[in-house]
Amino acid sequence: MTNCALAIAAKDHKDDVRLSTALNRLVEEDAALHWGTDEATGETLLHGLNDEHLGVVLARLKRRYGVAVSASPPAVAYKESIRKAVTQHGRHKKQSGGHGQFGDVIIEVRPLARGEGFRFEDKITGGAIPRQWIPAVEQGVRDAMMRGPMGFPVVDVAVALVDGSFHSVDSSELAFRTAGRIAMAEALAVAGPYLLEPIAQVTVDAPGSAVSRITSAATSRRGQMLGIEPIEGWSRWDRIELTLPEAELHGLETELRSLSQGMAHYRARFDHLAEVNNKLASGIVKERVAEVA
Repeated sequence: MTNCALAIAAKDHKDDVRLSTALNRLVEEDAALHWGTDEATGETLLHGLNDEHLGVVLARLKRRYGVAVSASPPAVAYKESIRKAVTQHGRHKKQSGGHGQFGDVIIEVRPLARGEGFRFEDKITGGAIPRQWIPAVEQGVRDAMMRGPMGFPVVDVAVALVDGSFHSVDSSELAFRTAGRIAMAEALAVAGPYLLEPIAQVTVDAPGSAVSRITSAATSRRGQMLGIEPIEGWSRWDRIELTLPEAELHGLETELRSLSQGMAHYRARFDHLAEVNNKLASGIVKERVAEVA
């Protein structure tokens, strides 16, 4: 990823198409600029060299193309997972004249190792649920995982459909999808949910005289140092390798320059997900609740 990014949106939704056209033209002119949609957050992200570079681009958007945009730091793609295995019953039953709706499932949910994603296993025996409705149960489970009890997508869990029941008239694909969603939502709430944040691997190139100040600044941003070594062919310059939560990347470029007389710069890329401590997680979840309220 490039050093700096902003989440942008046209202030007037009628300008959405014009914004895309304008961004494409600006990217053609400027090799250091690129943009795209973040799959995890759905935001339109504009990437550039630094804050000043992006500021010039935003001004050019308005002046040359007449598109005013709002800009903010990119949202952090938090995730959540669970600590313990649980068994959960989910039932959807509704009667409102004519055919009703009936779906009944029992699922086993357990955590997976970090990065294993999602698994769904069909353990139904004896026709407790007709085969044609089992994919609907899986879809309902996936629906519940899109927003877990803490408000974020759920990762690294395995789900087994172990039992259930159906009604010869009232059962349907929709009923079993709903039952699967109910069972999974209730399971996640009692399975010890916890918050995960994306961690970036960061490489900082800086004059040796600024290294101690930069490492202190990185530590204050919850950074973990990996190593420091001289840059071959660069007199008195060092390369600092560290990991840093993506939430702490905003403003890093500006701080690095201020600590190095404008000379230090960095590169960052996603590395892994890591658990957020309880106190910090509580604040993040409160913000999330306020956003969707």
